[in-house]
Amino acid sequence: MGTNTTVNYEVERKRYYKVLIGLLVLTALTFVQPFIFQAGTFTAQMLIAVIKAWLILMYYMHLKGEKLIGSMTLFAMSLVLVFFIIVVAVDVTHFQFADESYITSAPHAN
Repeated sequence: MGTNTTVNYEVERKRYYKVLIGLLVLTALTFVQPFIFQAGTFTAQMLIAVIKAWLILMYYMHLKGEKLIGSMTLFAMSLVLVFFIIVVAVDVTHFQFADESYITSAPHAN
């Protein structure tokens, strides 16, 4: 059972270079973003990380044509996100050291 497909390596090479440039731009954006927009930094950083992970999965791990693996990846990422939000929400509501933390405590006047 053989498949009779031909691959145009020039097109594939250009596609990989485009993905590489996209990943480099997103990496640069990861470093520059906190200086440009202070509000929503965590959300923006997570969005950039998800986009980069998706590009790596689809192109460099050759999962672009796999429908089942793509949907399983989305499901797994959604599951991890839900658990992450639950853990962070529980941690924030039960934070014991709010008075001792330099982030959450009131500023001290010297």
